[in-house]
Amino acid sequence: MIRHLATLCAITLVFLGESLAKDNKDLVTALSSEVVSIQSNFTGTEIVVFGQASHIQQQPNAPGGFELAIVVEGPPQDITTRRKGRFLGVWVNREAERFQGVPSFYAVASTADIGAIADRTVLDDLRIGLNHLNLAISGSSNVAVSDRDDFRRAFVRLREEAGLYSEQETSIEFLTDTMFRTNIPLPANIPVGDYKVKSFLFNQGNVVSQTEQTLAVAKIGFEQITFEMAQNYSLVYGVLAVIIAIFTGWLAGVIFRKD
Repeated sequence: MIRHLATLCAITLVFLGESLAKDNKDLVTALSSEVVSIQSNFTGTEIVVFGQASHIQQQPNAPGGFELAIVVEGPPQDITTRRKGRFLGVWVNREAERFQGVPSFYAVASTADIGAIADRTVLDDLRIGLNHLNLAISGSSNVAVSDRDDFRRAFVRLREEAGLYSEQETSIEFLTDTMFRTNIPLPANIPVGDYKVKSFLFNQGNVVSQTEQTLAVAKIGFEQITFEMAQNYSLVYGVLAVIIAIFTGWLAGVIFRKD
């Protein structure tokens, strides 16, 4: 309890110092940790985003019209979504849609329903909310135009089920009239790479201030060695994996051999 109070006091002093030094800055944010380390026993974690909106006269959801949105985006990836169909009585993969440069991880937290924060065009430009992500498709798509919306919905649903996409409306908690915090869960299967943490302060549907920070998700120790070897030296990694598998099988045969 004392440790948590000390941390909160330290964060408060930092925010007060920055707000006094920079009167013209409406929004200041900080992360509970700038690095997430993944080891073999990693089962997921969460980061805490703290902040202070120094010029808010009233809390969000009040008549003043101030709202907050925090977006965490993972490094972009090309991801293929497939649809199964029956062929000779067997379920097989049929049509496929490849989405290019989409976030490998995406989480958004807000003080109100996302659709009520700003106009759709503003949310689309800032990529705030699952309904406002630009899911670009490859030029070689063989999916009919009328079916593409189904593939987009299926893609988002599958990412949500895997814990890689989430939308937490009204989840930002205010500690005082101007200081806030929110928890962003990170699942065990989170991809490694550099993440962007973007915070937006809205007033009457317009962005009046925003910040951006970087969060690093990285493997450490033996996991990092094997990951880098698999990525950069795939042939060596494959040969070593085969040798280890053969040795393990031979050793098991020696240990459990019956005389």
